[in-house]
Order: sequence, then C-alpha cells, then structure tokens
Amino acid sequence: MNTYTANESRYEKMQYRRCGKSGILLPLLSLGLWHNFGNNANQDNARRLLRAGFDNGITHFDLANNYGPPYGSAERNFGKIFAEDFKQYRDELIISTKAGWDMWPGPYGNFGSRKYLIASLDQSLKRMGLDYVDIFYHHRPDPDTPLEETMGALDQIVRQGKALYVGISQYPAKDTTRAAKILRAQGTPFIIHQPRYNMMDRWVENGLMNTLEHEGIGSIVFSPLEQGILTSKYLDGIPEDSRAATEGTYLDKTQITPKVVEQIQELNKLAEKREQSLAQMAVSWLLKDTRVTSVLVGVSKVSQLEDNINALHNLEFSSEELKTIDRILGF
Repeated sequence: MNTYTANESRYEKMQYRRCGKSGILLPLLSLGLWHNFGNNANQDNARRLLRAGFDNGITHFDLANNYGPPYGSAERNFGKIFAEDFKQYRDELIISTKAGWDMWPGPYGNFGSRKYLIASLDQSLKRMGLDYVDIFYHHRPDPDTPLEETMGALDQIVRQGKALYVGISQYPAKDTTRAAKILRAQGTPFIIHQPRYNMMDRWVENGLMNTLEHEGIGSIVFSPLEQGILTSKYLDGIPEDSRAATEGTYLDKTQITPKVVEQIQELNKLAEKREQSLAQMAVSWLLKDTRVTSVLVGVSKVSQLEDNINALHNLEFSSEELKTIDRILGF
C-alpha cells in the first residue's frame, strides 16, 4: 500500500479564486487529465503529476468520460491512484467529470440526452471508485436535444447526490443564459463554464465572459497554451518529439505556419522582458481577468507543472504589454 503524505504547506503555495457567486474556491491552476493518464501513459509518471499538483495546492482534478486512450481509461487510472494516494484527502479535493462527446456505440452514447448523461456519470463513478463527483459538466452543446432535457438531467444528478455542482462546456453566451435560467428555476447549483480560451483563441470575449459575470458563474479555461503553440517548443519550427509532429494528436503541422512561428518569437521576446517563459506569460495573460476562476493545464512532466505554477508570481500586465500582445496576434 502506498504511503503518500501530502506536503503540509500545500495551501501556502497556491492562490484561490471564488467560482462565480458560489461557495467554492478553485486554485488558479487546475490539473486536466485529458492527455497523459490513458493506458498509453506511464502510470508512475501520472501518479507523480497528481502528487506534485496536490503538494502545490492544486485541489482540482478535471476528467471526462472519454479521456484516455482508450475511452474511460483516464478515469480508471485516476481511480486506482486516488484509492492508494488520495482517498484520505477526498474532502480536500474537487473532482470533476463530463459527458457530451462520443463514448459508446449506438444512439445513447453521445450528446445530451437524459439517458446518456445519467448512464455516463454512473459509469464514471464506478471507474473512479467514487460515491459522487464535485462538478459534473455537459461537455458540449447538443443542437437536437431540448435544453430543458439536458439541464433536467443535470438537476436530477445533483438531487440523486451523484454531483454537488454542475457546469457546461463550450456553450455560446445565448445558450448559457438559457441554461442558467432553467437551472435557477430548478434550484440547481450551476456554478461553472469550461470554455476554450487563450491568447490566440478569444471567442469567449464576444459576449460569453460578460454573460458569466452577469449570471454569477465562474469559468475554468482549457487549452491555455493552444495545444503547445504558446510555448518555447515551436520557436524554431517543429521538433520531432512534439505534439505537432506526432500522428493522431489534436495539433496539426499545418497550424505551425511561418507567420505563427514569427508571432510566437515576438511573444517570447516580450515574455523574456517580463522574466517569464512564453508558457508562463500565456497562463498569466488569462488570469489577468478575474472572471477566469482557474486555468486548466495538461502536463506530461512535473517540471512543466512547476513552470506553470511559477507563472502565478507575475499576473500583472501594463497596458503597453497588452497592446503589444494584441498587435503581434492581430487583435
């Protein structure tokens, strides 16, 4: 049996922000298990990442039903590590999972039906060995299922004690307002939205962030480094061991254009002036907006996680720096 004891000063190492108008505080950085926790990953390394996160005050671990590969394996592997290392710390952790993307064959393993969401969470809880999750998300909008049905399923999940809070991911502003209205009428604790957001992808600035502020909903943003583009990895083009060079990943070689390389080189010069790495500046840039409750980071090495944590020492930007970033990226 493992004898992991968490670092006693972990809560002094992290800053926390209130999630919308809820009672929950989230760490400025949360650990995402999208990559590096499937069956193709080194499980000793996965354990090290989770321990290093918690030892640094990261109390939030974010999963989804189909994280892997194969689907379900990230939750299963997390469950094994949780049972050995983190069970004693369960009440100090926020564990979240999601359903909404394809998970199993046939018409009931995808999108936003009541049947899919409730069945999926039951499976997730079994895989992780948990009685409940802290946050359960609908992972993406479903154009065909009535929003009342999807939100009704989230309400039922809370009433059954399978989740404490609910959230949504990637919903546009208008649907977010509708979802908030439905859930408020049911008395369901809808506290968080998980959108894709980074320096290069700013769709949330066209109304969504204002909506979240108006509704009193927090946000946790994913893809802060644009799948690794906003790091030092591609400053000289595409290295062989990078995500862009690997087949079957979510970053394609064609995304690393000469123009993009030029942009990240310029951004890197600004980051150096700030005494930050490019990745650190990208994380800090998101957290400059206090409506961003937490930034979700996915890492493959403890050193990368520590690099991200060090970004929290410098969250201030001058108006000149912000103008420079916008000029470089064409905003």
